[in-house]
Amino acid sequence: MKTVAIFGASGKLGCQALGVVARRGFAVRALVHRTPVTAADIKSVPGSITDAKAVDETVRGADIVVQLATTKEDAVTFFDVSVRGTFNVLEACRRHGVKQFILFGGDAALGIWFYPQPVPLDESHPLTAYPGYYAFSKVMEETMAAQYALQYGVPVTVLRSSWVFEHDDLLNHFSLLRNVNPAEPGHGFGEVSDDVLALVRAKQERIPILTDAQGTPLRRHIVHMDDVMQAFDRMIDNPVALGQTFNIAGPSAFDYRLAAEHLSQQLGVATVEISSPKYHSFEINIARARSVLGYAPENDIFRMTDRALLARQSGATK
Repeated sequence: MKTVAIFGASGKLGCQALGVVARRGFAVRALVHRTPVTAADIKSVPGSITDAKAVDETVRGADIVVQLATTKEDAVTFFDVSVRGTFNVLEACRRHGVKQFILFGGDAALGIWFYPQPVPLDESHPLTAYPGYYAFSKVMEETMAAQYALQYGVPVTVLRSSWVFEHDDLLNHFSLLRNVNPAEPGHGFGEVSDDVLALVRAKQERIPILTDAQGTPLRRHIVHMDDVMQAFDRMIDNPVALGQTFNIAGPSAFDYRLAAEHLSQQLGVATVEISSPKYHSFEINIARARSVLGYAPENDIFRMTDRALLARQSGATK
């Protein structure tokens, strides 16, 4: 039986990744910091990813190592967790000769809609962080992994995921009242007009149609949790995935007008156009994952919307 060591097992993605490795019949070892991992048949190692000794204990004897531990826009913790933590994991992988190191990265490393993107973003696109600590950390993680593959032959696989949605997440994104001033750059609507601010102050919900500097509805790419886990399942313990980076996103980018109008019909809530001149449309190229892994994402924006509505009706919120 092969052993998988997981960092970040208690997080949004980590909990789902545990389900994948359990179904595959791997023995699982997880580093546990604050949030316990309650799944059965998992060996928990207490400690922090910032502690090289705890990381080494978690990796020792593992065949496959999965790094999901991260922080968002926290200036105090992001460097120790995402950068030093990933360094500690890579060092342990180098020392113990693991058979595969899987890094969960993010399309934040590609700059997404903060910069003009005239062509779909493939795996050869330069790493280009947008402002903020999270995107910077995603670039640093990938850079370190690439160097450890080059310098020491660590067998790296990068799952570079788009923004991941599950449950009723999508309804929260298409909520004017939730997204005028979010904490994380890129997940909100930027600066808004006085008319839109008046709606927010009056607590009048609207479904936003984000437009670019020319007034054209923006297009962006996201992904459902189920499709991310499908990709992970196809990568883990797969020789053809070694030394590869894979962009993982939904079947296609979506148009904010089409998505908002679909949701408006379902909810009976009016739409509102929001000019977001600092954002740019983008699309993720997933051809490599399709051809090499057989990745076949099933959730486009309309299916994701319908699933989000069902989740909220059933009370299955995050």
